[in-house]
Amino acid sequence: MVSVDLAHGGRLTSLRLAGREWLWTNPAPARAHVRPGDPFVDAGGLEECLPTVRGTPDHGAAWSRPWRRLDAWSAEVTTGDFALTRTISATGDSLVLVYRLRAAAGWPFVWAAHALLDLSDEARLVAPAGAGTRVYQDAGPWLPGTWPAPLGTPLDALGPSDGTAVGAILTDRAAVRVVDGAALSFHLEPLSPQPVSVALWRNLGGFPQPSPYRSIGVEPMLGKVFDLAEAGPGDAARVPSSGECGWRLTITATR
Repeated sequence: MVSVDLAHGGRLTSLRLAGREWLWTNPAPARAHVRPGDPFVDAGGLEECLPTVRGTPDHGAAWSRPWRRLDAWSAEVTTGDFALTRTISATGDSLVLVYRLRAAAGWPFVWAAHALLDLSDEARLVAPAGAGTRVYQDAGPWLPGTWPAPLGTPLDALGPSDGTAVGAILTDRAAVRVVDGAALSFHLEPLSPQPVSVALWRNLGGFPQPSPYRSIGVEPMLGKVFDLAEAGPGDAARVPSSGECGWRLTITATR
């Protein structure tokens, strides 16, 4: 059902639910040699981005470090700022990932389950119409809008490739669903009060230059911005006074 590469960032490399593979992967030999501080190497799968997605360090500090196995389905990654533990369990066509973060009280962060999905040109992202959406184009500031066409162009259609690439964040959303024949649902549950969102990376062959490829990211988040450094009031998650917080992500496929 699930395969994990602990040696190279704790990345989920395979997710088979409802009779199909959901994760897109990208041949990236450089991934085997990365060290903390290196530029991000996009190998696909599901990455843990913490304490930021964009910004410094790019895609966070967890993806470039080996994780330590605690037991058959639990592992941990540590840095000078935090320790993140993840426990995976599976039942039927559902996968549950439970996280525990330990860091200094008040430490601000953004976390995302950066899941790149293997989808057909007919795939759609289903979320409530009118949901608040922040759209990121190029390197400029985000622009406000509402789902599914926050700036006039529908973002819920996830193909075919048209040479565009856009990032968006559906704010205050704990759940979304991807429909591509079968359906894949994401449901995020913080175990203490935190801002929740779902990010979309809708790259239809527009990134990176000069050799773009198609990749679709659906990313449940704690926080409301891609770059922690750009967080305004209420945009970042924070470690409570106990120095520990947790959350649960449930991924379910239906035929």
